[in-house]
Amino acid sequence: MSTMRPPANARPRSAGQRAAPKVQAMRRPWLWLAAAVALALVCIALIPVQRAPINFARLPAEPSGTGRAFRDTAWRELTPVGWSPFKEAAEMQKGMRYLPDTDPRAMSMLDRLREVLDHAPVNAEMDGVTIRIAGYIVPLEESRAGITEFLLVPYFGACIHSPPPPSNQIIDVSLQRPLASLHSMEAVWVGGTLHARRSQTTLGASGYAMQAVSVEPYVEPRRE
Repeated sequence: MSTMRPPANARPRSAGQRAAPKVQAMRRPWLWLAAAVALALVCIALIPVQRAPINFARLPAEPSGTGRAFRDTAWRELTPVGWSPFKEAAEMQKGMRYLPDTDPRAMSMLDRLREVLDHAPVNAEMDGVTIRIAGYIVPLEESRAGITEFLLVPYFGACIHSPPPPSNQIIDVSLQRPLASLHSMEAVWVGGTLHARRSQTTLGASGYAMQAVSVEPYVEPRRE
């Protein structure tokens, strides 16, 4: 089964490499949004639950005596069983297929689809569970000292290069102190107690929140 790894295009291009050709943007915004939804759900299906133990630093240290253990968690576990935005999206696309981008009906349907994604149901069983999960960083609060709050998303480019995924696939992560070593779209492991708490940010709606007690660069677990 495939595991998540930082994509090659996240690395800086050397002087000897040729620039990638520009890709023409999709004409219809509903196609762009539908493609983002499809990509999100594919990523949910492909990212497995990691069971191999990995040692990683806690920032700051876990309070002594809590006895909590991190549970390695896959993104698909954050969605309720049987939930999928595809059904409603498919119904909307039937009516949008032949509408021009400027048609008010097309824009209304696009708003409805975005509403469905921004209010995606969370998995109540994950509320209060102490987890570790791998994802990409989308900074929210940043200063010279470093990042203090970010969105954790399941695939590269979400909320920046493509529309936000469903809100049940976004975690609003806060830190007790700034971390200067974090960068936008960096792949990391994040550990802490997950809470089913919605928030609306300028970059996307999140269905979960977490006060992180550990952040580490993503390293693929060793296969035993």
